[in-house]
Amino acid sequence: MAFAKQTSPHGTLLALSTMKDECPFVVEWVAHHLAVGFTQVIVYTNDCTDGTDTLLQRLEAMDIGVYHRVNAIPEGIKPQPSMLKHAADDPLVRASDWVLILDADEFMVVNHPSGTLDGLVGDLNAMNAQAMVMTWRVFGSARIRDWSRAPVTDQFTSAAPESWFMGWGTKTLFRYDPKYLRPGVHRPIIKSQHKDTDYPASVLWVNGSGRPLEEWFKLRGWRSIRRTVGFDWGQVNHYAIKSMDAYALRKLRGNVNLKKDKYNSEYWSLQDRNEVEDLKVARHRDRRDEIIAELLKDDEVRRLHEAAHARVEARLADLRPTEAFKSLADSLTAASDVPINQVVAKPPKPRDREAIKAVQTKLEQRGTAAPAEDRRTPPPPGWGSAFASPYVSGSADLSADIPVEVVENQGLKVPLDPRVFTPASIDVLKAGKYDRRHCRNIAGFLSGSASLLDLDCGIGFTALRAKANLPDLRVTLHEERPSLVTFSRRIAALNLGNPADLTWSRSTLNPDGLWSGLERLLAATRPEVIRISGPLLSGDAFSEPRLASVQRILVPFLEPSELAGARAKLTPVLSPLGFAEDPAGEAGGSFFLRRS
Repeated sequence: MAFAKQTSPHGTLLALSTMKDECPFVVEWVAHHLAVGFTQVIVYTNDCTDGTDTLLQRLEAMDIGVYHRVNAIPEGIKPQPSMLKHAADDPLVRASDWVLILDADEFMVVNHPSGTLDGLVGDLNAMNAQAMVMTWRVFGSARIRDWSRAPVTDQFTSAAPESWFMGWGTKTLFRYDPKYLRPGVHRPIIKSQHKDTDYPASVLWVNGSGRPLEEWFKLRGWRSIRRTVGFDWGQVNHYAIKSMDAYALRKLRGNVNLKKDKYNSEYWSLQDRNEVEDLKVARHRDRRDEIIAELLKDDEVRRLHEAAHARVEARLADLRPTEAFKSLADSLTAASDVPINQVVAKPPKPRDREAIKAVQTKLEQRGTAAPAEDRRTPPPPGWGSAFASPYVSGSADLSADIPVEVVENQGLKVPLDPRVFTPASIDVLKAGKYDRRHCRNIAGFLSGSASLLDLDCGIGFTALRAKANLPDLRVTLHEERPSLVTFSRRIAALNLGNPADLTWSRSTLNPDGLWSGLERLLAATRPEVIRISGPLLSGDAFSEPRLASVQRILVPFLEPSELAGARAKLTPVLSPLGFAEDPAGEAGGSFFLRRS
């Protein structure tokens, strides 16, 4: 066949699962994760009656990086824990570089700007991250009743909102190190002999947006919380119920953890969330379809796949006329109508508060004892760029007056408008930490200056903080997105009134490739200080007489590579114009150039 084993510059990227009677979905699940970029897929099966194991054995024989394993379950052990124990000793698993453990109804989606698993893992390696904890997106039935042979990820595109905490289960892509870790359902488990050592603090775990996680998460828990949730780099789409027909069949055959009566109407109500549309998985569709087509060219794969669907369709034809099926369908229909704010989840197991407190105390003591430099967690590469923006993508319509909470951050009142800020940014604002470092240092950078132009500034929060500290400062905020300009004006009105020397510009800086827009903006504002908050301008943007009035240039950064990039790009261009770096800038979070 045309499809061959995939490779990655980052080694072996493994998707690992356990399945029972999932034959109709195997081809799509395997093709999807190969399309995402995994180089190997290993699936353990137990007690299959529908050909799942036979189909996986055939895929293994095709030598495409798919492997089947028998999940031999010891007496008294549940299927999934049994698989994890076998996997911990599997030579292929132990030799893998990165591993993600998924169920058959879970599909990883790469939201990273590269669009590829290679790009995502490349950034994780660059950060020296050990694990990325991704959060579920819970997908409902989309009110689909009937069985279909169409791919699951094409049929079901309605999901719970990102902010729905009941759907925040996690799965973890982790760099496998058998010495310290063993596989776990939701996250790797740090082996007991290493939990009370320096190991947990020595490794970096990040969330689904590439942001560092608190150390507590390495040791306990399987769900995201508001401080840890993030979707900018990756998510796991969870299709727990699919259609009503699919759910009825699943209710009849048990589940991998042998949970009694799991598939009842309460579970359906919890999982049948269709409040928002999420099409992110579609970025993998074309490649997935190519792989599916290649796999189905094999006569045996096609026969097993089609036979599995035919078997389901025949079974449903027998079930649908029965009173039991009709009663179940009626109960599920009613459960679908339960509003999201009335859904009741199964209560969690009682927590041992004293044990939790003991672990927290130990972590706090360990963290306090470490040097300050060691306690700082590095932000991910590219933090602050478009894909990790604090703002909701696009330009929102802010014309409607909606009720929002107002909080104080760095001395400024800020409305927590979900049309502007991402959920993660709202949490940061509530904590009073939004742009904290730059707000604390901006007044010092501007001391003695009369005017500031902040380019590509978003809502211009740091510049507004500077205006609040330095009332005589003349400030121009430049931002091309209309909604952010509108919101910036609202923050200014809420905190500063309407000062005449605070203005906004939506000029396009480089409309014709000659930087004429920037030239006109500089001529109109004649700033003494330019702050470049967005993408770095190219060298040909800087020239005399454009910079005739400018005495200082600031480029805020959030991680060392951004500082190095700004230094390499701007120093050769600006040094001949009399600018030199002020080393005090680095400590304040900005590349800082002064003209002597």
